Amino acid sequence: MTDDEPSDWRTAGERASDIAQAMALREQARKGGLRFEVYLPPSLAEWLLDFVERGVFTDPSEAVFVILGEHKDLEPHADLRKENLRRSLDAAINDPRAPIPGEEVMASIAKGMAEPRPEPAVWRQRKTV
Repeated sequence: MTDDEPSDWRTAGERASDIAQAMALREQARKGGLRFEVYLPPSLAEWLLDFVERGVFTDPSEAVFVILGEHKDLEPHADLRKENLRRSLDAAINDPRAPIPGEEVMASIAKGMAEPRPEPAVWRQRKTV
């Protein structure tokens, strides 16, 4: 997320709490790094696990480390980010599949939110000796 992207899906209190936590962790993270848990939705989880299965990454944490590093490297290049967005939008506009009516999309989202979600898979790190 960048400064010019909206983050209004959180309440002001939630945002303030997250900022306070980041500030409190900064010094220790500067010294020892940061460990955290992440949830990936099914399609992104499958995409990432495919890289592990093909041996591109040893585990999901390595993939996140490398991909976030690449994102950090691209951050100063607004022109590349805008070009990537333009290409993504062009691909969506030129998608040969039939469009889905908005009512159908909203009904599908409402149905998905009403159904219980399956338990997510959990990657367990190998114990190192």
